Amino acid sequence: MITMVVPARNEAGRITTVLQNLATLPIDHIILIANGSIDATMHEVLQLRIPKLQIIYFHECLGIDIPRSIGAKVALSLGSDVVVFVDGDMVGTFNENLSELIDGVLLGHLDIALTNCYPSPPRHLERYNPTFQWRLNLNKELGLEKKINLATPAHGPHAVSKRLLELIPLRELAIPPVPMALARLNKLKIDIATTIPHYQLGSSIKNQIHTNQIIDTIVGDCLEAIAVFRNEPRTRQYQSKTYQGYNSERRFDLLDLFLKNS
Repeated sequence: MITMVVPARNEAGRITTVLQNLATLPIDHIILIANGSIDATMHEVLQLRIPKLQIIYFHECLGIDIPRSIGAKVALSLGSDVVVFVDGDMVGTFNENLSELIDGVLLGHLDIALTNCYPSPPRHLERYNPTFQWRLNLNKELGLEKKINLATPAHGPHAVSKRLLELIPLRELAIPPVPMALARLNKLKIDIATTIPHYQLGSSIKNQIHTNQIIDTIVGDCLEAIAVFRNEPRTRQYQSKTYQGYNSERRFDLLDLFLKNS
């Protein structure tokens, strides 16, 4: 059984394209985690007639990445063997790549099948973005840098196995690099299964304030993952700076309630 998990918040004008693209794939379920939207996202979704679509609705905003854990819980309860995560703003045409992610789990026996979004080195300006350095730092720490380079579950579609979801706490999926650290500690298989250059994802363009927050979020997430891998107390601090980003807006209280009651 194959399930797609699609987090969406304020994706009016995009979510219809994303869901219609996914509906053409030979999959069993599409789980839309709709949280805190104040635009026409839900109106657009409710106009669709996609039998395999299930909607998990939250009136409150869950915060970044929390919907991944919610969707994984629902997918696992359905008996899914493969769970693929696709953001609700990714309007690019890459269904063949999603099939390669699925095959990476089913045929390649991967537990985390990643997308390589940077087949060429990042452009000169992008190299000053600290997320690239910290992705690489984490992947080196995990002994994966030669295999996956800059790839991360925080960027681009990726797939996970039922084995991973049964082995690690679902709560940890809300900090995407942490499941990689836990997978390595449990000797699970991680590799790149497909390549989609970043610009082909079709993600929405955000403002600089959002970009800065995302940078701090991903750097902090990588720092947490390194601490987890080393079996050290979790920290989001490096030198004199603490990298919180959107982490403080993650509603772990709502997630814990959902995991407990589901």
